[in-house]
Amino acid sequence: MFGVRLGIRLQWLLAFGALLVLSFSPLFFAVSRLTQASLGATKESSARELGRAVASHVSSAARIDDDPRALHELVSAQITEGVVTAVAAYRPDGTQLAGAGSELDALPPSLPSAIERSTLKRTAHGGRLLVVVPGSQGRPAVGVFLVTDVSTGPTAALVRLMALYTAVVATALLFFGYLSMTRLVVRPVEQLSLGASKVATGARTLELPTSGARELVELGVSLRAMTEKLRADEEALRAKVTELEAKTLELKNTQETLIRSERLASVGRLAAGVAHEIGNPIAAILGFEELLLEGDLPRDEERDFLLRMKRETERINRVLRDLLDFARAPVAQNKDVPSRGDAKTAIETAMTLVGPQRELKGVEIVRAIAPDLPLVAMAEERLEQVLLNLLLNAGDAVPKPGGKIEVKASKREGVVSIEVLDNGPGIAATVRSSLFEPFVTTKEVGKGTGLGLAVCRGLVEAAGGTIQALDADAGGARFAIELPIAKGP
Repeated sequence: MFGVRLGIRLQWLLAFGALLVLSFSPLFFAVSRLTQASLGATKESSARELGRAVASHVSSAARIDDDPRALHELVSAQITEGVVTAVAAYRPDGTQLAGAGSELDALPPSLPSAIERSTLKRTAHGGRLLVVVPGSQGRPAVGVFLVTDVSTGPTAALVRLMALYTAVVATALLFFGYLSMTRLVVRPVEQLSLGASKVATGARTLELPTSGARELVELGVSLRAMTEKLRADEEALRAKVTELEAKTLELKNTQETLIRSERLASVGRLAAGVAHEIGNPIAAILGFEELLLEGDLPRDEERDFLLRMKRETERINRVLRDLLDFARAPVAQNKDVPSRGDAKTAIETAMTLVGPQRELKGVEIVRAIAPDLPLVAMAEERLEQVLLNLLLNAGDAVPKPGGKIEVKASKREGVVSIEVLDNGPGIAATVRSSLFEPFVTTKEVGKGTGLGLAVCRGLVEAAGGTIQALDADAGGARFAIELPIAKGP
């Protein structure tokens, strides 16, 4: 699961806001400090000038020999709380003549050398400035103590104004950036996304954004070209798929025709053997019929002839029925139902069909079928066709007399193994690798089409199995078939 993802606008606003904070914060603090320093310097300069003015006024208005009370009143009149906190007059010898103010004790009790100067001091009440103006011609020297701490009122007002200005500018920049990002980037991207969604649901063309940055417009043009190319490729692919389906159906029909043709070819070979097989019963029946037509036979002998005729007729009927059952086209298999077949029944049917063949007279055919053989994932009539082809090929290969064909069937892990072995000359090395290819045959011209084994391989592999041509341990050929066991009950 993906976490919550922020939109591009919100991410941009957060990033731009962080950039503004990093940019404006140092500027704000620098301006605040500069303001405080400027106000402090201005306050100190003003205090120094005010101190000189007060000191000069007292020094010019007073004389050393004036009445101390009048001199005290003159000094007291210069006191201004919060600005001038103490004023004192000094004799030429440096001793204090008169003084007044709340911080008089902070002034020096004597001035050994009265020269004009200004000195910054730090008291318990804050920063102060001491201004000394020397006296002359009977005038006293004067010391003035003034407040130099900057008032927080003007500074705070300027800081608040600066903060307000910074906030307004940052907000305006963020708002302008938000609108620009929406118009130039976000809205065109949303239009492209909406157009892509419409294409995904079946729209034939991609709607492009009408505004936005040049790069996004070019991206939209590229996406539309890509969409048109994909649509063209899709149409071409659909046409190819339709053509492939038609070819597949044609190939399937051809394959079915080939299987049917090979089946009929096998029927033709069987029919030749059947003709010989039923010739003897028919000759016997004709002989019995002539004896019956002559008459003058005892009743019990007539009944015996009729019973023999019945047995021979049933023999003919059984052979023909087996041949017709094999020649009959198989019933179409439901695609939703998997093919299933009884391997044991298919083996017995195939051996029954080859039994009447004249070419197999004097050939020993044995079977070794394991009990409780499971069903295989292959239609029974198709397995019969494969086995019949292998048996007929083996019958052509083995010596007469003395030929031997063996059919084995057993269950292994997940498969049923069927083997057809013969004691013929075996498979030539020159054709072994291509034995299951179409039109490859080891028989004489006119005795085989070369399609039998190719059809067998197609039928076995279509069922998910394998077929191999190998050498038998005792000489001759061995064809090994492995078919998956049918699933389900």
